[in-house]
Amino acid sequence: MLVVQGATATAVVRHRTGEPVVLLSGELPAVLTTAALNELLNLAAAVLTAEEMALFRSCLTALRCGEKLQERRIEVSGAVLTVYSS
Repeated sequence: MLVVQGATATAVVRHRTGEPVVLLSGELPAVLTTAALNELLNLAAAVLTAEEMALFRSCLTALRCGEKLQERRIEVSGAVLTVYSS
């Protein structure tokens, strides 16, 4: 599962390989407020399987607590995206 921070919108999508990708707008952890998390979890539930939801919740918890996941930065047209993967 990938969590991508730095996009202009929040969305949950599937990569061409079928891997779920979550796009979060804004800076972490500011974007991970309780209200934003609830909205994001509802959005994710429409796309992710139960197993993926469990992994997603654990990734969000880790990010919110400041734990480090695997991280890499990608620049696209001047915008820097931070990619976190479990």
